[in-house]
Amino acid sequence: MSIISTTAPEDAEGDVAAIYAKDERDLGYVASHTRAMAVNPEAYLAWEQLVRALVSQLGMRRYELVTLAAAQGTHSEHCRLAHGRKTLPLIEEDQLERVARDYHDADLSEAEVAMMEYAERIGRDAYAMTDADSLRLRELGFTDREIVDITLAAAARNYFSRAIQALAVDVDVPPGLSDRLRGALLAPL
Repeated sequence: MSIISTTAPEDAEGDVAAIYAKDERDLGYVASHTRAMAVNPEAYLAWEQLVRALVSQLGMRRYELVTLAAAQGTHSEHCRLAHGRKTLPLIEEDQLERVARDYHDADLSEAEVAMMEYAERIGRDAYAMTDADSLRLRELGFTDREIVDITLAAAARNYFSRAIQALAVDVDVPPGLSDRLRGALLAPL
């Protein structure tokens, strides 16, 4: 349990109230990680702007696949569960379960698998990456802009995942995840 004191939803005002209201609309509750990160609402809103900028370029499917892989690299239960739920409208549950367990064997395109390998590696050991890592993406047709956006999306996930892990934020299990999917999302961690 986090030692950070957060604003209760009923006491939220201004930007914090707006941040909480978005979670209420999207999830039906205010997530623990939202409450912790909204302690600095300006940083949280900047984070949301960064995500919107990346999604506008990558598209939601690529962004979510990158996010799931980067969260796997950082061993983030929070992000694997939250983004598993966000990915459900984009990928049927059976395939998403296979993606979660082993994206190499989930009927994804070669480019999507390479993108996820790259994102997972950023989460696991970015310090050891070389131009060979991004060259693989280029060989599969990704443009410089796409490679930068994939890198930024994975690095942004690392930032968020590591921050909520460091703050010992409670892990929420979002509604709408079957037990099988939840187990698949957490299995690689």
